[in-house]
Amino acid sequence: MSQSNINKDEVINALKEVYDLEIGFDIVSLGLVYNVEVDSNNNVHILMTLTTPMCPLGGLIIDTAKEKVKQIKDVNEVEIEVTFDPPWDPNIASEEVKNLLGL
Repeated sequence: MSQSNINKDEVINALKEVYDLEIGFDIVSLGLVYNVEVDSNNNVHILMTLTTPMCPLGGLIIDTAKEKVKQIKDVNEVEIEVTFDPPWDPNIASEEVKNLLGL
């Protein structure tokens, strides 16, 4: 079976360009990305959440995340699975975000 030539770090770096405009931070720093998998066919599966199930920007965030990951050379399909289990909590955000949010 062929080995994927896309690594998770490339995907994570692309996702760092996706912002939750309501909060003003990228989805990786906010801790919204739970898991990234790249299969041997260069298909990317992302397990993520949103700050709230009623996030008004949820569709935009997901669409933007897909577009950013598809820009990586050789990526085939991008699937984003949204879960609210566990629900997002500000405490899983990066230290920088927590400090800026006053947590």
